[in-house]
Amino acid sequence: MIFAGDFKNGVTLEIEGNVYQILEFQHVKPGKGAAFVRAKLKNIINGGVVEKTFRPTEKFPLAHIDRVDMQYLYSDGDLYHFMNVENYDQIALNSDDIGDALKFVKENEMVKICSYKGNVFAVEPPLFVELEVTETEPGFKGDTATGASKPATVETGAVVMVPLFVERGTVIKIDTRTGEYLSRV
Repeated sequence: MIFAGDFKNGVTLEIEGNVYQILEFQHVKPGKGAAFVRAKLKNIINGGVVEKTFRPTEKFPLAHIDRVDMQYLYSDGDLYHFMNVENYDQIALNSDDIGDALKFVKENEMVKICSYKGNVFAVEPPLFVELEVTETEPGFKGDTATGASKPATVETGAVVMVPLFVERGTVIKIDTRTGEYLSRV
């Protein structure tokens, strides 16, 4: 159990049957009346963000989130197959559970599977990936003064905006959180 007065960023807790992660919190001590805690909470199951206020003495149970490193094996229609590399257990998740988390992940790469009480709610790809550009239009010589960019398709099928000098066959580094081009490799 955790008191609202002891909130810290990143803590996951259970409120009214939902699991929330604390994004921000603020202790407020008005001139009149009792102190309270204002918190911005993210529902980790559906991704919604809400703001709530609490009395500092309110207690909430902590929610333990399991993050397991697993290897992405392959996709088979709507099913995506993963393997735990420690005990070789395999699980299959449907595309509704995955969303677009794997759009930058190749087969045989490691991901984190997040679950709460045995129910998988998210797949976290690595923060940065290196992928080869499979299709892009050629840049025009001398068109570099504006810092322009063009769309490029990478080997997983995702489309990324890249600088004009990136050509087909180039291996690039991508930030999976934002989907932005970082550099050539």
